[in-house]
This record gives sequence, C-alpha cells and structure tokens, in this order.
Amino acid sequence: MPAAHERAGARGPTSVGVLLPLPLKSAYDYRVPEGLAVGPGAFVRVPLGAREAIGVVWGEARGGVAAERLKDVRAVLAAPAMPEATRRLVDWVADYTLAPAGAVLRMAMSVPEALSPPRPLAAWRLAAGPAEGVRLTPARRRVIEALAGGPPRTGAALARAAGVGPTVVRALAAAGVLTPAEAAPAEAFAPPDPGHPGPTLSPDQAAAAARLRERVAAGGEAERGFSVTLLDGVTGAGKTETYFEAIAAALRRGRQVLVLLPEIALTAQWLGRFAARFGAPPVEWHSDLSAAQRRHAWRAVAEGRARVVVGARSALFLPFPDLGLIVVDEEHEAAYKQEEGVIYHARDMAVVRARLGAIPIVLVSATPSLETVVNVRQGRYARLHLPERHALAELPAIHVIDLRRGAAGRGPSGWLSPALKAALDETFAAGEQALLFLNRRGYAPLTLCRACGHRLRCPNCTAWLVEHRHLGALMCHHCGYRRAPPDACPACGAEASFVACGPGVERLAEEVRALWPGVRYAVMTSDTVAGPRAAAEFVRRVQAREVDLLIGTQIVAKGYDFPLLTLVGVVDADLGLSGGDLRAAERTYQLLHQVAGRAGRAERPGRAFLQTYLPEHPVMRALASGARERFLDEEAAERRAAGLPPFGRLAALIVASADEAAAEGLAQGLGRSAPRGPGISVLGPAPAPLSLLRGRHRRRLLLKVGRNVPVQAVLRRWLDGLRLPPRTHLQVDVDPLSFL
Repeated sequence: MPAAHERAGARGPTSVGVLLPLPLKSAYDYRVPEGLAVGPGAFVRVPLGAREAIGVVWGEARGGVAAERLKDVRAVLAAPAMPEATRRLVDWVADYTLAPAGAVLRMAMSVPEALSPPRPLAAWRLAAGPAEGVRLTPARRRVIEALAGGPPRTGAALARAAGVGPTVVRALAAAGVLTPAEAAPAEAFAPPDPGHPGPTLSPDQAAAAARLRERVAAGGEAERGFSVTLLDGVTGAGKTETYFEAIAAALRRGRQVLVLLPEIALTAQWLGRFAARFGAPPVEWHSDLSAAQRRHAWRAVAEGRARVVVGARSALFLPFPDLGLIVVDEEHEAAYKQEEGVIYHARDMAVVRARLGAIPIVLVSATPSLETVVNVRQGRYARLHLPERHALAELPAIHVIDLRRGAAGRGPSGWLSPALKAALDETFAAGEQALLFLNRRGYAPLTLCRACGHRLRCPNCTAWLVEHRHLGALMCHHCGYRRAPPDACPACGAEASFVACGPGVERLAEEVRALWPGVRYAVMTSDTVAGPRAAAEFVRRVQAREVDLLIGTQIVAKGYDFPLLTLVGVVDADLGLSGGDLRAAERTYQLLHQVAGRAGRAERPGRAFLQTYLPEHPVMRALASGARERFLDEEAAERRAAGLPPFGRLAALIVASADEAAAEGLAQGLGRSAPRGPGISVLGPAPAPLSLLRGRHRRRLLLKVGRNVPVQAVLRRWLDGLRLPPRTHLQVDVDPLSFL
C-alpha cells in the first residue's frame, strides 16, 4: 500500500480497507487509530453495525467516505498475517466464479478460533528457595531432577518423565517445592524427515523424480518458478513414491507442501506410505477433523510449522506462508469440484495458486482429464510418463462380457454372469481376493408396487427412494430424507406389494451369500466407510486377509493397493453412460480403468471382467484394447466439433425457489434478457433434471461461448442490475461438471 503509507507518513496508513468473511463484493473502509500498527493481511476486529466482526486488511481504503464518518479498527489479532498469495487467490477465485470476495474469504477463515494464540498450559517449576524440612523420597528426587535446568512441565508430563504417580507431584507442590508456572503447548506435529530412507525407485520413476526435483529447485523464481507437470502413469506404476521425491526436495529447501486428495477415505493407505517414507505423518485437513484438530492444524500452517499438509479441496485456502509445491493426486476426479456455496474446481484453482506463488504443481493420474491432456498437447503443461507397473507387476487382462449373449438371469443369483462366477470360484479356490464393483448404494435403486406400478419418490426431490435393507429404510441420496417402507401402497392400497427393482451393493451381497456361504465379504460404500478411521480399519482387514471379497462403489475404485486382490468384476459397466452429461464416456472410462487397476498389483497376475450390454461402445473397446490415446483422440474430436469444453466454454445459471412460479418467472426473465452475439448462445430456460431438490424448484440456463470469449464479462453484463425475488436463489456455475 505505498500510496496510503505516503499520505499517512511514518506512522502507517490512517485508513485501510478490511474485507469481511461475509457475502460482500468488496472491502469496507476503517480508520486506523494512532499507535495501532496495521499491515496488509492483518486479522483485525472491527465494528459492523451493532456488533463486532473479524476481517482481513485487504489494502488501502477505497475512499468515498468522509474521514470523520469512518469507524475505528478496534484491535489487531495475534495471528500471522494472511499471506499475499492467499489474498490474491481469494480475489482471483471471486472474479472467476462471480462469487462475492467475502464469501471466498470465509473459506480461508474457516477456523476463527485459530486466530487467537493457544492458551498456555498450567504447569510446575522448581521453587526458587531450598526445600527445608521436606522428606525427599527417591520418587520425589526423580521429580526434582526431571525439572532441574529445564522448562516448566504440566503435572501429567512431569509425572511421566519421572515415572511417578500424580500424587507425588501434588505432594511436592503442597510442600512448596514446586510453584505454579505456565508452559507452552506441546508441538502437535512432528516434522517429516526428507532424508528418511525411501524405497528403491525404478529407472522410470528415478528419471521422473529427477525432473520434478528440478522444478522444485526453480520454485519461487518469478520468471521460471511456476510450472505444471502431469505425472501420468498406469495404475500401480508407483506415482505416489515418485512425487514423494519432489516433496522431499521441497522440504530440504525449507518449503511447505500441499497435497490434495479428492476424498478423505483415500488417505488411509496414503498416510501409511507417507509415514514410511518420511518417518512422521503429515498434517491432515478435511471435514472429519474435530474442532480442536482444525484449530491446531490451521495455526500450524499459518505459522509455518506444518511442513506437509494433505487434505481435501478446502485445504487450498489454508494460509501457507512459504508454499513451495502443490500436488493434486487423482487430478481427474469430479470430487474436486465444489457444487455448493462458492462453486469452484480445486484442481484448476490449485494451478492458479501455484502461478500466484511462482511454484511448481504436479497433477497426478492414471486416467488424466481431457482438459489436462489438451493442455499437455498444446504445450501449456509438461508430461512425465510411467508406462509400466512397479516391481515387474503386469497390468490386468480385461475381459468384456457381452450380457446379450448368455446374459445373467434374474432371481437369487441373477446379477453375475456365468463367466464372472467361474472366475470368482477360481479366485477363492486359489486363496486370493476379489472385488465386485457396482456404483449403486443400498439394496435396490427403485422400489415399486407390483399391483399398480406406483414408485416411491422423495417428497423433497425429483428422485426415487432407494431401499437400504440393512437400515430398514428408504432413503433419498440427494437430501437425506428417510422413511420406513410402507405396509401398503399409498396409491392402490395393496398390502405387501412393493418389490425391489435392480441391484445395489446390498442386493449383490445377498447374492454372494447365496452362492458362496463360506466367503468372507465386506461392503465398502460411503454408508459403511464414513471417514479416514473407518477406511483405515477396512484396509487393515483386507490386508490381514480377514476379507475374501470386497463389494464396493466408486469409493473403492482408486487409491488402494491390495497385493492379494487378483480379480475385479464390474457388475454394470454401462451404468455411467446414460444421461446427457457431456463427460459421460470420459468419466466411465476413468472409473472402470481405475477399478480394473486394483487387480494384480503385486507378483500375482490380475484379471478384470466388465459386464456390459454395449460391448461395441468406444469406452469398452478402449478398455479391452488398452488404446487410451485413441479414445482420447475420439473424445477430443467430438468435443471440438461441438464447441464443447475444453474447446469451448460453458456456464450454468440455476434458479431455485420454494415457490415454483417464482422460479419459473425469474428463469423466463433471464431467458428474455439472454446475451446474443457471435460465438454466444444460450440454452433454456428449462426444468433441471432434478427439478425439485431439497424442497426447491429448479430451472437451468446454459451459456455456451467460444474458447476466446470472456465468459465472466458476458455473465456480468447479463446479470448486471438483476434483482432477485424474495426467497429466490440464483447460482452461477462457471465450467460446470454437473448438469443435474
């Protein structure tokens, strides 16, 4: 803020702009009282109406308000200032997504309690004078020796160090030998050791690691520090161990590292690998942490004590003061897109964060997104390729089962084809493990009345209720609505007439029990694995050979390494190909390739069986032949011809209201005022596929523009001056992934 400093003289600025973590587009001006030191990024307490709020000094005051009308900054908090790169990221995300800057800031200030320094702990130190008349037993002497010449210790820590009970410490305190003191909280995070011995890398891994180390060494240099590298390797190629070498290089240079994972359940094995490589675990950041854990982690990041952070997409907004490397593992995953509140794609914003900090970023995947592949082909990103599995393991043989020929029947054993059942028999007989993959939670996707055909639907959403038999409930997977199965049909009154249609993982488990009564199986879905602890226990059971057969949804499709798992069976390989999603084929290929890649990751060869009614589909042909590049070429050609991403730009406008007429009226008004011009078209308004979601009626419009059209500018002109009716919400999704 050079201009503000010049006007205010040596004492600093007389007024500043403070951005508050509220849905505000810009900062508010406040006066800086004399004697208060306020710098850029400082966390400050300011008045806001009749209350106080905590915000961040964003820059110099905007002006336009008379100095005598400005309210004073009341206090500067004892927290490290928000780094410039983080503040620039907030502004960039707000500008790109059309979200208020204050709403983006709220994600970077998600733990307000961490802005206060941790409270000192009640502790003991030796009294200054001699302890006269006190009988010093051997236990008491050990306590005194433990404190001699050292810092104060808490009673519990002192008792542990001296090998005594707490009553001994209390007795010495009562006798005046110990006097109360304060101790700093113990360091919660052990630093990872980059010199800790790691596994021996293959020649391909070593070459890729060397290139990544070069990029880390260049980090921080304005001209050449920023780089984007795709680490592209087949499943089981050892990509994790390869980018661990880049992490080690950043740690040796004293820099911080951020590793993004798409789902917290994936951290179970990853954390074990990290601790084995670096001798200590990383700092975790995800929604499963307690409030105290989040407070400690946020403060440790801000103070630079957290050297490596692994987390979900929100970890991108942590206040790293010295970030030197970002890794985005499984970069193709749709879970990196936040669909509520501020809508952003964490992978893309991570690239922005790396550019703002002039540091390298590594995107990691066995099935990279078409967007990333196109960036590589156009020279924007570099690519390092690991073409073979580590330790001479072979890729699984993929067999496509045409269900049109000898299709699986219906009934107690109707969801597994004869070929897949035979393969499972062989696998169990050999003492090996298998995985059955079906991306449907619950028992059955649809429940209907056999008398009249009535379907049970959610009262809050345009969705059918899914039976979860182990819970004894019907559930909506969109809003969480739950009810008990009815005794009679509400439409025709027929009793005990409801029947399950189609399989979910619970129904698949029922079939497994009937076919293989002695097989030990486990179901892995978001219902049964709710966080890292549950995932770690699941991994332990599989690795301990307490499980013969895994039955799972997409949560088990990637990131896991089970050496004895040699067979993967995909029950419904066509499931993701229906609907109007422009990325349906790409996503299905990625998911099936990843789940097939769970097989044969050690010395035992693996097999994957894909049950499909569409064996001629390009996705199935590409999986069976291993022709990934040809598949991507075909996908790119189709998207280019249609002007779709990554060769064109899209933005969705979603209108929602509890009042259907209000939603329809606003959507029609937006349609009438839609922009027109070369390279610009608007589709809609139309009811969304989920036209009722959580009790709100939804309408969608889709803006489609050429790659070189500034989509944000078009949107701003379109929405300028728009006034929303009461209780009506408009959501803008730039670069949408979901079309529901």
